[in-house]
Amino acid sequence: MGGITEEQFAEFGLTFGVAAFMLYMFFILFQLARESKAGRFGTFVIMIGLGLGMMGYVAKGVIKMILEN
Repeated sequence: MGGITEEQFAEFGLTFGVAAFMLYMFFILFQLARESKAGRFGTFVIMIGLGLGMMGYVAKGVIKMILEN
């Protein structure tokens, strides 16, 4: 399949698939804040409260890169 292994394909799919999913989740959070007319503070609370899991996932990836180098 074009000279790439299954492991390389899975890593590529996981990296870009999760990134695309996280961007979509951010869009959903933004839509939720906008449709509920939450205002600035409400939008901030929604982004922090519901986006904390995404931030943790990103932090895990950054920490993993730092420890591998």
